[in-house]
Amino acid sequence: MTSARGFQLLCSAMPGVEVVAADSAHAFGRHTHDQFGIGLIERGAQKSASGRGMVEAGPGDMITVNPGEVHDGKPFDSSGRRWRMLYVDPDRVLDAAQDIAPTTAFEFTSPVIRDAVLVARFRALFEAATADGALRSETALLALIARLLQPVPSERPALAAGVAAARERIDDDPSATPTLAAMAADAGLSRYQFLRAFTRLTGLPPHAYLLQRRVQHARGLVRGGMALVDAAAASGFADQSHMTRCFVRNFGLTPGSFSAT
Repeated sequence: MTSARGFQLLCSAMPGVEVVAADSAHAFGRHTHDQFGIGLIERGAQKSASGRGMVEAGPGDMITVNPGEVHDGKPFDSSGRRWRMLYVDPDRVLDAAQDIAPTTAFEFTSPVIRDAVLVARFRALFEAATADGALRSETALLALIARLLQPVPSERPALAAGVAAARERIDDDPSATPTLAAMAADAGLSRYQFLRAFTRLTGLPPHAYLLQRRVQHARGLVRGGMALVDAAAASGFADQSHMTRCFVRNFGLTPGSFSAT
């Protein structure tokens, strides 16, 4: 277990699941995660932007976020809030979903949920994730997903191919330093047109999206044992300090917290 600034990254007994407990007044900037996030507010309250607009959550409310969904979060007041989070790799969630209701795609459709049964199942999964026993944790995950996950709506707006390709290039190599002019030219758009289209597609302007991908890439390198200064360079950050600031803004934890787990 590692902790900093009211955040605890707990040891997880479940592969592909990160376990976080927090009691903090920290205000998160707009950011994304690669995993599905499932949490419970235990004390205090917060408001946050989500893929479905601004939402508020208080004690007893479940909170969810999809991979790649742009969100933030700040407490109502200086007393902060206490919450628990599970960040689950998409493969684990989707594998569980296929057992429950086979379909092509799934996502969380409600960023805030009040449901006593769901809270009980979340607590069971949180406890199982910090204990030892694969059968118990798999059972708890299936029970939670069965209550929580809903199918993705079948209709999706068409995306500009050139803008989607630019996003994919950033995803493939977040250490690169693309220019707005070059990405716009490749997409066949003006810089202003590209900026608007990219922001509509991802929820973030290109530079903010690039920083998100660099943070996610650096976290993987640090968890794999790479030295912090090397992870910063390999992920495209100006230096280790820049990487640390981005980690704290996104996760409430320093890069060293992840290397210690």
